[in-house]
Amino acid sequence: MPYNPHDRTHTLLRAALPAPIMTEFGMLLGLFVAAFGAATILPFQSEVVLVAVLGVPSIPVWLTFLVATAGNTLGSVANYALGRAAERFKDRRWFPASQAQLEGAQRWFERWGIWTLLLSWAPFADPITVVAGVMRTPFWTFLALVLIAKAGRYAAVIWLCDQVSWCGAA
Repeated sequence: MPYNPHDRTHTLLRAALPAPIMTEFGMLLGLFVAAFGAATILPFQSEVVLVAVLGVPSIPVWLTFLVATAGNTLGSVANYALGRAAERFKDRRWFPASQAQLEGAQRWFERWGIWTLLLSWAPFADPITVVAGVMRTPFWTFLALVLIAKAGRYAAVIWLCDQVSWCGAA
């Protein structure tokens, strides 16, 4: 819906934020939500939203990068928290993994180690962040490795987007 200066709904918000800022904020919020969801076990895709936001010349590329990286990293932190809580609920009927599956994931993580968190950028690797929580990986180590992976992912997407002229990046 286009901005109408005579519309009295949300007068205070409109007085505080001009229409372009509200639109930009909404797009960045949508990007944050998509990036957060994409890092969880939910079926979200953030790259399409990222490319759309990059196509808006008034939104700086660096801000788009930061919002996407923050959302995706925080989504992985949510997975980590679920993993930390998993031990309490593993005997419940509704729990999505069997004891054997949990033990298999733990053995896999013990074998390959915390460096597998550098794969957390990949869509198939979201369960690794849950297993890191189950295995009680130190939080700051977890956060550092996941942040590196997520930032690398979005930097690569932004660079590729610029190279093939999909959007207004760069």
